[in-house]
Amino acid sequence: MKTIGFHDGELAVQRKAGVEYDASRLEGMLRPPLLDGGAAKFLAQREFAVITARDTDGRLWTSPLHGPRGFLDASGTALTVHAAPPAGDPLHLMPADQSAGLIVIEFAIRRRFRVNGTLTVSTADTLELTADQAYGNCPQYIHPRPLPPATVAPAIQVADGLLGRELIERSDTFFLGTTHAERGADSSHKGGTVHLDGDELWWADQPGNNMFNSLGNLAIDPTASLLFVDFATGASLHLSGTASIDWDAPTETGRAVRFVTDRSVLTGSVVTAGGS
Repeated sequence: MKTIGFHDGELAVQRKAGVEYDASRLEGMLRPPLLDGGAAKFLAQREFAVITARDTDGRLWTSPLHGPRGFLDASGTALTVHAAPPAGDPLHLMPADQSAGLIVIEFAIRRRFRVNGTLTVSTADTLELTADQAYGNCPQYIHPRPLPPATVAPAIQVADGLLGRELIERSDTFFLGTTHAERGADSSHKGGTVHLDGDELWWADQPGNNMFNSLGNLAIDPTASLLFVDFATGASLHLSGTASIDWDAPTETGRAVRFVTDRSVLTGSVVTAGGS
């Protein structure tokens, strides 16, 4: 994969947003990665991550990964994940030899770290990723909270269309998966309210680091996925579909993202307004 510098979609969004200069100062973050030193130590101490990849049918999904400290083992450009999505998760036994994007997050200390590259091994309990990009993100929009419990899904719902409306409406954080033909898959963390307009979801694109990794991907390829987590029960709502950028939105930045669901998977039990 070509990994030096911003790609065509990122540059186009940066130009339209008027932040080319600010973004260019961050381009060095996209240099080839080394997962050693502080990066390896941070990863080794984490217990929660999120991965974006494709299932056996080629559909893009975003899924959580749980494990004890040490389940993320990094060295050089290699990251071994001693965990994998369980049965019922749409990425269970996902194929290897594909691009994947991983984001590792610690809500308590408001830190996150992205690793994008090639998934070289995928088994029922282990994933291995060769990194093409690896860099930290700023703490904006990360609200301190306990990690969700790692639960084996007691219930699975699958639908063509949208599931989990109540979980979406009360969520103030979620994860977005996008993809690019040259750079591959990417996972990003988003904070803020997601609005429902019929079966369409939309959210404000808030001010950030001006790199526009996610929006840059969407400018080229509308394929996208969302993950909402019930932090009380560990239930996960996975949405796979398409997304577009709204440049005339009534938001602080004038930008919003609109998402249409093609398929939903809800695993686990969601706490409802009246209880569990």
